[in-house]
Amino acid sequence: MPKYDAIIIGGGHNGLVTAAYLARAGRKVLVLERRELLGGCAVTESIWPGYRVSTGAYLTSLMQERIVRELELERFGYQVDAKDPAFFSAFPDGRHFFMWQDRGKTLAEIAKFSRHDAEVYPAYEDQLERLSQVVEGLLLTTPPRFPPAGLGDFIDYLRLAGRMRGLSAKEMVALVKIFTQSAAEFLDEWFESEQVKVTLATDGVIGANGGPRSPGTAYILLHHCMGGVAGHRGLWGFVRGGMGAVPEAIAASARAAGAAIRTEAPVARVLVRGGRAWAVVLESGEEIEGGAIASNLDPKITFLRLVEERHLDPEFVAAIRHFRIEGTSCKINLALSGLPEFTAYPGAPGPHHRATMHICPTIEYVERAWDDAKYGRPSERPLLELTVPTMYDPSLAPPGKHIMGIFLQYAPYTLRDGTWDELREPFGDRVIALIEEYAPNIRRIVEARQVLTPLDLERRFGITGGNIFHGEMSLDQMFVMRPVAGWARYRTPVEGLYLCGSGAHPGGGVMGAPGYNCAREMLKRGRV
Repeated sequence: MPKYDAIIIGGGHNGLVTAAYLARAGRKVLVLERRELLGGCAVTESIWPGYRVSTGAYLTSLMQERIVRELELERFGYQVDAKDPAFFSAFPDGRHFFMWQDRGKTLAEIAKFSRHDAEVYPAYEDQLERLSQVVEGLLLTTPPRFPPAGLGDFIDYLRLAGRMRGLSAKEMVALVKIFTQSAAEFLDEWFESEQVKVTLATDGVIGANGGPRSPGTAYILLHHCMGGVAGHRGLWGFVRGGMGAVPEAIAASARAAGAAIRTEAPVARVLVRGGRAWAVVLESGEEIEGGAIASNLDPKITFLRLVEERHLDPEFVAAIRHFRIEGTSCKINLALSGLPEFTAYPGAPGPHHRATMHICPTIEYVERAWDDAKYGRPSERPLLELTVPTMYDPSLAPPGKHIMGIFLQYAPYTLRDGTWDELREPFGDRVIALIEEYAPNIRRIVEARQVLTPLDLERRFGITGGNIFHGEMSLDQMFVMRPVAGWARYRTPVEGLYLCGSGAHPGGGVMGAPGYNCAREMLKRGRV
């Protein structure tokens, strides 16, 4: 039986980050990926001849600069083009709204809708910057033990509190609010323009099981404001070569450090002996021994499928069963013969095609879309985010052609009536009809279409419930509570088994932080 110092189950970007750091520390590492390509949800796939499509994740910002630097990802091909403009919103009355990298240009756009909002926007942006700095400082931090069990644990909490010292009293209040309020409540305290508020509120509901008026969505908004591109905080960008270039660069860095990586090698079980994980069994029956094992899979797959229940405490199993993980997001990918022509901003190509283009005219519109989903119905009129990566990287499509990604809320995993296999294409038709109201030529330019419902996301990428974050990012499932209380420090109840994916702190997004933190804990323990 082959033996490694560490085995990583799942070749998503977090698993690869863990592998790269362990390999750079001199450990003998093996990564096992079930699919034929690496990356999990961050992949580039040739689903149509001549097109290379980011079928799942489609933008980057949260990838930690420390990881990019230390793993030398740019040397291995990682390159990002920052979006500019950042956002474009089209409205039914024919008006439009841009947000740019240049604050002055953004303020001029905001002033079209509200002079008051233009005046307060710099203070809003500066406050988010300060809060982001505090919270972002926790991303590459192992959560303290909860509940605390001794003096050392209380000291960890004091160190955590020390990070808040630079905040003013007003900012401390804002931090509490952003963890507890809805995105709508948070934005209502700043702005009066519906157009400005809904454009900003989209970041609060992307990937979330909740509408803009649901408590906790203000934090999701902040989560999407962290990170940056090329040192510019808050910017999002397109990865050259598609999102698959992210795991490819991390994998190249890991291989350069000596890590072995196998694709088409699905793991069926983690073997436990004497309370310790000591090997994995592939679906082929092959057994591989590891001094330590880290799972990049979500908590439900890890503990309810890979590990036999008899090796786990019943209370822990019950907590994992109650971990909320169903998703409400859908991804539609289009091959286009041209670009959509918006009535609110005629002309193609135009600056709006380089932005994230929103179709969601009001907060109430988005809330009603959520109302459908929470009762098990796909949204009649969903929130749509449209992106055209070929505006930055034409090599992704044949000459003169384009790719459009549509990320939308809401499409509930569990349906009240029917199945997603029955409703998939009718739902896709509904989305095209909605875009057509704003861009009348869309139907004529669509050459091919792929609709990925939450069920398809689960099947294709191996994420339970199709949840892009490996579990809801609500206050009771974050930080010291992720995935469950008492087990937020990457170690698990099975000695030698670790969790390195987005189901661990700090959660979802292509950031690499869970993988980095897990590798550090594995090395600190001295068991790998």
